Amino acid sequence: MAGELRIALEVGPKGKKVVAVAQDWPGLARGAKSAEAAIERIGAYVPRYAPIATAAGMAAVFAPNPEIVVIDQFPGVGSTDFWGISFAFSQFDQQAMTRDELERELTLMRACWTFFDDVRSHVSAEMARGPRGGGRNRDQIVRHTFVSELDMAKKVGLRWTQDGHPTETELAEYRDAYCATIKAFHAAGKTARKWPLRYLIRHTAFHTLDHAWEMEDKDQTTGQA
Repeated sequence: MAGELRIALEVGPKGKKVVAVAQDWPGLARGAKSAEAAIERIGAYVPRYAPIATAAGMAAVFAPNPEIVVIDQFPGVGSTDFWGISFAFSQFDQQAMTRDELERELTLMRACWTFFDDVRSHVSAEMARGPRGGGRNRDQIVRHTFVSELDMAKKVGLRWTQDGHPTETELAEYRDAYCATIKAFHAAGKTARKWPLRYLIRHTAFHTLDHAWEMEDKDQTTGQA
């Protein structure tokens, strides 16, 4: 992996959108209207992913100016074309993982959570208006991210039974349980319903980062008194 960013291209069935998915870095994926544009866009996001690699203790193996290498292309689904987000499974997603590989994936997913928490702690409560999100403020983005993740967690049988948004302690406990449950499924050779575990992890990481970056992009802290 040294010096390279290995990606797979997920192509929507009508060719409206293509998503570049980093094979070795869960959460790093960007969509666009063509393969070339998706490759360019994911390259532009490499510096934004660097803090995640650093938080995971993997800065030494994360190339800051990588050569982008396309190693696979696979068909997407209707949601790929509609949202420009990866919703299909690559061959890599469906490969068996060793325990060490699983630990690496989970460490990076946890680093995405840490990054998200840091962003939400310092951005403005009100977000700048933009083309996405329907004008949600910071707390609405945070709630949406958590609720969407709960739907993913249900695929491994994990459910949130409390009312409202979790406290910091409850959130930490939930995340520990999420990782422990994924490990248990892996040990038992089980998938997350129809989702491969590698896809569950990378989709969770992607959704977390996508909204962390949204909050960064819409932050109005700079220039405020």
